[in-house]
Amino acid sequence: MTTSTQISHIQLQYSHTIGRGEQFGPGFTYPIQMARGESDTMYVLCRSPEYRPEGTRIVVCTSDEEYINVFARGVNHQGPHEYNFEDGSLVWPTSVAIDSQGDVYVADEWLNRINVYGQDGDFIRDWGSYGTGDGELNRPSGLAIGMDGTIFVVDSLNHRVQKFTLDGEFLGQFGTFGSGPGELNTPWGIGLDGDGNVFVADWRNDRIQQFTTQGEWQASFGQPGTGGDTSIAREMGGIKLASVPVGQFNRPAGVCVDRDGDIYVADWLNNRVQVLTPEGRFISEFTGDAGLSKWGIDKIKSNPDMIRQRNGVRDFTPERVLWAPCAVKVDSNGRVIIADTTRHRFQVYQKNTKPVLM
Repeated sequence: MTTSTQISHIQLQYSHTIGRGEQFGPGFTYPIQMARGESDTMYVLCRSPEYRPEGTRIVVCTSDEEYINVFARGVNHQGPHEYNFEDGSLVWPTSVAIDSQGDVYVADEWLNRINVYGQDGDFIRDWGSYGTGDGELNRPSGLAIGMDGTIFVVDSLNHRVQKFTLDGEFLGQFGTFGSGPGELNTPWGIGLDGDGNVFVADWRNDRIQQFTTQGEWQASFGQPGTGGDTSIAREMGGIKLASVPVGQFNRPAGVCVDRDGDIYVADWLNNRVQVLTPEGRFISEFTGDAGLSKWGIDKIKSNPDMIRQRNGVRDFTPERVLWAPCAVKVDSNGRVIIADTTRHRFQVYQKNTKPVLM
């Protein structure tokens, strides 16, 4: 059964699920971020645990689960379970973005660099180095590319956002450590609206902050709230829904803005995505409605033991709900795509802004 949440001018309804847990081929391993390319193409950034580095990679597919390609594996092919540190490799990837030419940019917080690939996965170049000075990085996380070709890099452990050209030339920075307006504490995700305003998931301050493209502070949204404590994702994630007051965040990891100006926040340890108006007023939330994806159905149908085990399940809540979502994106068709990271999948909702008879 699907559900919908309807507040005022919008309706948000579950559409479908994308993905299944796989280390190779069609499937994902802890998908931490994604970027949209041409022709409904998704570039899915997978960050596998250290004991299975072969699952760290970029999977290219469509939102209808047509498998296309995979590239930038983290594994060293000279020996299993060993990382590859050569050009174009990934160790601890954090974010992915695509420019107007189709080139793919990936931040890696272990290597403190940005890798650049062609749309087919060929390595082009990298830039970045460890440090605290202008243009230097300490655990880069979120990436966002503006219409003018400026790339914003969340410099997480330097508690700031830096601006570069697509070739890595330093242009400027904003933010400093703290909890006041415009100050940041271990920021993570980032998103831009249609006017170029910058929204930052201020991770350890449990809020979203809005800046101009020049880095001037405009607003802060949200306050800390866990509905109990930080065990929600660890102990209740994937088991049951947690009741948490709206407008409260517990380590928000991702943020994006749709063409109507509505703000979507991946509320990581609260196992949900919250939706806010451009002024920061709460509209709605997603806690998860997933069923099996096409890839998931294909896998189960190929294994009679899996079919028998599934037929014995009495409560499908763990399959349905979000578990520590890391990112959220909205495409030009109003589809809200949530990285349900710990479930190795994406949940997709459809936004409808046409008048609805209530």
